[in-house]
Amino acid sequence: MNLRTPPMPAPSSPPARPVGRVTAVEPDSAAAALGVQPGDGLLAVNGHPVEDVIDVQFYAAEDRLALEIRRGEQTLTLRGPREEYQALGLEFEHPTFDIDIRRCNNLCPFCFVLQMGPRMRRTLYIKDDDYRYSFLFGHYVTLTNLSAHDWERIKTQHLSPLYVSVHATDIEARRACLGNRDIPDVLAQIRELREHRIEIHTQLVITPGLNDGPILEQSVRDLAELWPAVQSVSVVPVGLTRHHKYGRRTHTRAEAEAILDRCARWQKEFRRRFDVRFVYPTDEWYLVTERPVPPLSHYDDLDGLQENGLGMVRYFLNEWATVRRAEVSVLEPVRRHVTLITAALFAPTLTHAAAELAADTGTRIDVIPIRNEKLGETITVAGLLMAQDILDQLQGVDLGEVVVLPRIMFDHPDGISLDDLHPQQIARTLGRPVALADLMGDVVDVLTGQNPLTFDPESGLIRPESIMRVGGWAVEKYL
Repeated sequence: MNLRTPPMPAPSSPPARPVGRVTAVEPDSAAAALGVQPGDGLLAVNGHPVEDVIDVQFYAAEDRLALEIRRGEQTLTLRGPREEYQALGLEFEHPTFDIDIRRCNNLCPFCFVLQMGPRMRRTLYIKDDDYRYSFLFGHYVTLTNLSAHDWERIKTQHLSPLYVSVHATDIEARRACLGNRDIPDVLAQIRELREHRIEIHTQLVITPGLNDGPILEQSVRDLAELWPAVQSVSVVPVGLTRHHKYGRRTHTRAEAEAILDRCARWQKEFRRRFDVRFVYPTDEWYLVTERPVPPLSHYDDLDGLQENGLGMVRYFLNEWATVRRAEVSVLEPVRRHVTLITAALFAPTLTHAAAELAADTGTRIDVIPIRNEKLGETITVAGLLMAQDILDQLQGVDLGEVVVLPRIMFDHPDGISLDDLHPQQIARTLGRPVALADLMGDVVDVLTGQNPLTFDPESGLIRPESIMRVGGWAVEKYL
């Protein structure tokens, strides 16, 4: 018998170190003084390997810097001082240097990713649940996928505030909400964060028959017991597309009114106890019930919650009142015809403001609400409109000289809609300029020819960076 020694396995290569690819260096910054250049790859700061911009901010908060960088085939260490209050001055290609994003391990029956239509771009089907984006951009996460390393970073680097999707504090109810039996107790997690002086903003996405009624009451009460570590509870109505498969439904108007009434009672109680309202229903509850949206003071200076739909409509109305008083009142009559596009939920509010602008300026302004055919008519927010739906529903319509679209439709690194159309393509198809707007001041700029996000059918593309805003859909921006 010929016995042979089996070959030794090849040694495994160590995992590649994350590299922070530098895209820009701010003049007069500490990094510029050290000689960092665009294209360099940042490996470590003051001897600490860095895996994202959070590490960079944390380890660079010193008066002496040692930046280990990769430049071409070379690895260099650049050393020098950092003056007090001097900006580090680095911009990176991605906020997480591995260019990855932490995936969600839950199967929430109301998860929007699980309700996307077929044949859309790949990134729309990736469920993100990354605590780093929670700290950096205010994205809500579930805290169900944290490793020991993640917990240590959160505590050591004091990543506060964090934004947490709780949905229900009762463990069995939360398991049903997350579609995951193997989840930790979120109240215990929040108590642990509280011990390290980390503040938390929470949200409850309310689904009829799942986490409303007594479960909602218990969740609010449990979270209130953790104030001030828990700074807020956002109460959000569930959104379900036509592709929803789990037998859930949206709220009736009567149910929405009941939840608003309950929130009002809680706010009155917590205002007495905490001097803040603590519980905040999002704008959609007011719009679907046709109740007046509250003043911005109602949100107790919690500006970071606006991206979650809190106070956005009131901010729009306040901005319009200011622009109308300061700018429109001194405008000469503008004899133009423009068309404003929005989704069904915001259409009444926009129609009222547009009528006031039209009366003040002599402009004809038409407001056209668009049905969301791809995701279904239950999806009524402007940020989820499809460009093709707009093109289809504007056929044969007298659009006037300019069509104004919601900028938030194109909040993507390439400046494209959810169905991959750029505003320039829409302008060419419609045969007229297309402008993007967030507020009525942007619409006034359209009338005066000063809107910077205006796409002429014959012009070149505007850089997508000017369309995109910081934050937004993490997967869409950074994968």
